[in-house]
Amino acid sequence: MAIARAKELRQKSEEELRKMLAEYRAELRRIKAQTAAGVRPENPGRARELKRTIARILTILREKKG
Repeated sequence: MAIARAKELRQKSEEELRKMLAEYRAELRRIKAQTAAGVRPENPGRARELKRTIARILTILREKKG
């Protein structure tokens, strides 16, 4: 799953954003669980990318509400 940019996210509907948010949060949980279990994740930088993308999605959702 490619990390989305803010410009791309703003073109999506609120429903699509909420679905993406759930998927990214689930993937982040999997990576954190792997790390906690002592397993090295395939792509260690992925967690940081996911956190930033989740923040972008939340920001855009707040913009659409207000």
